[in-house]
Amino acid sequence: MMGVPHIRRLSEAAANRIAAGEVVERPASAVKELVENALDAGAGNVEIAIADGGKTLIRVSDDGHGMARDQLSLALERHATSKVDGDNLFDIHTFGFRGEALPSIGSVARLVLTSRAGAEAWAIEARGGTLGQPRPAARGPGTTVEVRDLFSATPARLKFLKTDRAETQAVLETLRRLALARPDVAFTLRDVSGGGEGRVLLRCAQTDRAGRIAEVMGREFPANAIEIDAEREAIRLTGLAGLPSFSRGAAVAQYLFVNDRPVRDKQLTGALRAAYSDLMARDRHSVAALYLSCPPDRVDVNVHPAKAEVRFREPGVVRGLIVSALHHGLAEAGHRANSHLSDAALGAFRPAGAPPAAPRIHAQTRPSGGALRAAMAGQAPEIQGFSEPTPSARIEPETPGPGPLGAARAQLHETYIVAQTETGIVLIDQHAAHERLVYEALKTGFADRAVPRQGLLLPEIVELGADADLLLAEAEALAGLGLTVEPFGPGTICVREIPALLGQPDVAGLIQDIADELRDFGRSDTVEKRLHAILSRIACHGSVRAGRRMSGEEMNALLREMERVPESATCNHGRPTWIALGLADIEKLFGRVG
Repeated sequence: MMGVPHIRRLSEAAANRIAAGEVVERPASAVKELVENALDAGAGNVEIAIADGGKTLIRVSDDGHGMARDQLSLALERHATSKVDGDNLFDIHTFGFRGEALPSIGSVARLVLTSRAGAEAWAIEARGGTLGQPRPAARGPGTTVEVRDLFSATPARLKFLKTDRAETQAVLETLRRLALARPDVAFTLRDVSGGGEGRVLLRCAQTDRAGRIAEVMGREFPANAIEIDAEREAIRLTGLAGLPSFSRGAAVAQYLFVNDRPVRDKQLTGALRAAYSDLMARDRHSVAALYLSCPPDRVDVNVHPAKAEVRFREPGVVRGLIVSALHHGLAEAGHRANSHLSDAALGAFRPAGAPPAAPRIHAQTRPSGGALRAAMAGQAPEIQGFSEPTPSARIEPETPGPGPLGAARAQLHETYIVAQTETGIVLIDQHAAHERLVYEALKTGFADRAVPRQGLLLPEIVELGADADLLLAEAEALAGLGLTVEPFGPGTICVREIPALLGQPDVAGLIQDIADELRDFGRSDTVEKRLHAILSRIACHGSVRAGRRMSGEEMNALLREMERVPESATCNHGRPTWIALGLADIEKLFGRVG
């Protein structure tokens, strides 16, 4: 039998190394802490050098106010800081404030701190937690911190580091976030693994926020983003949010800041995700650089030693501000084209070998009726009843108007509409565009509890197996969408009514898709989120399909409706519905200008 354990104090060295594991997880963590110290010291220029991903060398130099000789030893003691006014931890205006960075790094590596605040420079060394004495040194005003052999005092930690390349990328990403937080400061990052001056990985000159965002995130981003500036209850949100069609496959280009502090906060990223939920596929991620400003006493930055997480006093206000500001901004910019897609389209048109097969082009003809207009007005059974064009009908083209989508001129491959605008042409994916329009109409009808229904002449019997119970559990919600289902024996349901907007869809396929959606979402998501996903599936089944020939009036009706609906620039899955090509760019393809 084990004896009664005795409580004893850890040695100072052991305590420091344990604490260091919370603050310094990898080389990028050390770089973050050291650069933040430089920024807090009033630096206007910060230079960083690393070797072997930061494992063997990290050197951070700044031109800040520096430290005097009698401050050097104190700077390497735990919980010693110049950045907190008394014991007030709720009025933080600096990056650092815990007094842990330098002693934590010094406890697991070899650290030399050199600084000059007046006429003389002094240096002090810490090796594995053992502190030396200050000695005279040579350098200009400012501070240099050199860290060698990180985790040499805790070699087991080295086994958990990634490759030099991966650690270098982590350092680079850390510097990107800090550079976006402080555009007024110049940054240079070099990889000196091979010796000498090394290779420049990042160089940012002093500029304003707009210039820094373009410098760090690429100039394509501002051209495909909307400006955000909104305020609620003394909390302000500013920055840029990318168009839904300007998205990424991972959340690697989402930069969030609270009082100019880079954060990785689940609450904020969740709000960002919610703002794009209706405009982007679930496997796509928005691009954003958003800055949240609030009184310091309304946010707690002292949640974790790494200071990457925050806690708001009124989280609901913050979430509501982000979601509403982005919703309104994206709605106002709903008809902006993605310039990146336009450039890619122009590149695809440039000659590169044999010419492609000639497309099937259908000129505009006058239809027997305005099926689309009637459908969008609620007379839904005609939504898929587009009349076939009459080949012999006289064509009367619509004059391009001031709207961004112009006038339809032709249909290619029974899939794409070609429209002429005042400044060029637009290519529209008819299915993707109409899918968005039907989705928005269904959402409006559902919100108003006024989704028109149509009864089936013969009820549709659909076998779902175990998924039947899942779908029947949502029968009341589905009824609100205009879809009436009832049990019809084990694993089987009976469909009696469908949303009138759908015309004559594949009912069995629609029901199976809804069951799949419910199963994929599980029970943890909100009801509204599940219902919108179902609406999206319904809209897909009720939209104009690729391969359907449309008349001129029907195409123009689709364009006018797209101009009316702000969200129509993307389909329900986040894909673009149209691409604009400027006349000047088209003329360049044919060598007609400069």
